[in-house]
Amino acid sequence: MTDYLRAVIDMIGPPENRYADPAAWQRLETGLGLRFPADYTTVVDAYAPIQLNGHLYLHHPASPSWNLGQWIEETVQAFSAVDWDGLDLDADEDPRQLFGLPELAFGTPGGLWPLASTDRGETLFLVGGASGRDERFVIADGDGWWAEHRMPFAEWLYRYLIGEDMAGENSAVFYPGPVKRAYLPMAPGESTRVAYGPDRGM
Repeated sequence: MTDYLRAVIDMIGPPENRYADPAAWQRLETGLGLRFPADYTTVVDAYAPIQLNGHLYLHHPASPSWNLGQWIEETVQAFSAVDWDGLDLDADEDPRQLFGLPELAFGTPGGLWPLASTDRGETLFLVGGASGRDERFVIADGDGWWAEHRMPFAEWLYRYLIGEDMAGENSAVFYPGPVKRAYLPMAPGESTRVAYGPDRGM
């Protein structure tokens, strides 16, 4: 069995753990009433706030800028403001029918919780109440289409980075060579710091 968490870290490069803080995770999880997947918190602690391979953003609960808690709150508000019932979605566009969700709710115990996003308008959500190898993620691509993956976060990220369709059909983004790490600026006037992972043979 592939150790996807180890594979992801080996691919991205040495963790910096700039903001790793168990207390920050505890405060956020207590406030939200949510338990984040362990592999997700490990990856976020290792690298965030960061943009990976030019598209995927990860925020961190302990960073003053690009704060995960603030971003989750803003994203939940934005998706909750949409009148999903009023959109009259077709069966192939309605995540409730596609994935058997009882309702399309955001930031609720059984609802959808945003974990990551891209600059292409895609948002990755954890389906509340799932844990371990039974974790479920759904992805909104920003154009009305949704995709689902039943796998650990680290496996989703690994497959995303090697160029599989992890945000829906024809959504693959693959750049040959090492993974690009863009560490996001934390203060006005600060520049993005770019580093690269090891050679992937790709």
